[in-house]
Amino acid sequence: MKFPKYAAAAALLVPAFATTAAAQTATQTVSYEVQAINQLSVSGSPSLVISSAPAGSAPTSATASGSYAVTTNQTGKKITAELDNDLPSGVTLSVTLAAPTGAISVDGVSLSTTPASVVTGIGTVNESGLSVSYELAATVAAGVVPASSRTVLFTITDGV
Repeated sequence: MKFPKYAAAAALLVPAFATTAAAQTATQTVSYEVQAINQLSVSGSPSLVISSAPAGSAPTSATASGSYAVTTNQTGKKITAELDNDLPSGVTLSVTLAAPTGAISVDGVSLSTTPASVVTGIGTVNESGLSVSYELAATVAAGVVPASSRTVLFTITDGV
């Protein structure tokens, strides 16, 4: 029965070794940053054709739609819209964007080569599937306008 004697001696030595093996820690500094995010995208291929007018009235305007998405982690933003080139005389293209949560839409903005506010008061938001509605109008003085296209430039920028 010498075994229990050795076991007892070993049991006395284990705590001695455990206290001499101190726990080790390490630290690391982690750098982080969240930069300004202001993203805007549009989808769809709107096509507008004016092809009729009731007798004695102006030509019937044409409408088309698309959609857009917006993400910003800043407040005090707005969306502007402008054309890459002017339209022919007597032809007007207007746009309306549905406002994301908390923002304000400006209804039926006539587009030109000068940026115009179409949505204002945008705060921190990430939304998609928001509607873009176009309306093409023409006076009889516009005459026959051959098929053409214009690029609409949407910009998210500072401003309310």
